[in-house]
Amino acid sequence: MNKVILMGRLTRDPEVRYSNQGDNQMAIARFTLAVDRRAARRDGNEQTADFIGCVAFGRQGEFAERYLHQGTKVVLEGRIQTGSYTNKDGQRIYTTDIVAENIEFAESKAAAGGNTSGGYQGGYQSSRPDPSRAVGDGFVNIPDGVEDEELPFN
Repeated sequence: MNKVILMGRLTRDPEVRYSNQGDNQMAIARFTLAVDRRAARRDGNEQTADFIGCVAFGRQGEFAERYLHQGTKVVLEGRIQTGSYTNKDGQRIYTTDIVAENIEFAESKAAAGGNTSGGYQGGYQSSRPDPSRAVGDGFVNIPDGVEDEELPFN
């Protein structure tokens, strides 16, 4: 099974081009996700990031072109694809990309604090606590007055 799920922010706007195959044009969007990683050090935890190359084809590529911008936080579901080519100097270059099969926003535009610079006009406002406000143990404090029925779990 080849399945990848990533959550991260775009490092810059996607680079989009269209393939010309007869009457059918297909969008091909390339972008890089900065995905947080915790690295343990003697003096505590330091948060670092991995920069992962992603590519989206067809409808997902069109979605990326229209709605994704530098700083947008997304959840990407896809697969790892490896390949190789020979560059102009005759050297064999090996590649690894994540092929996006599904892309979803990981936060509302309001929660992004203006990180998205256009396109997405979603009005989603979550009544759930913001995970970025988690205390040191990784748990989010639930505000007073939140009913059990409003929680996403029992």
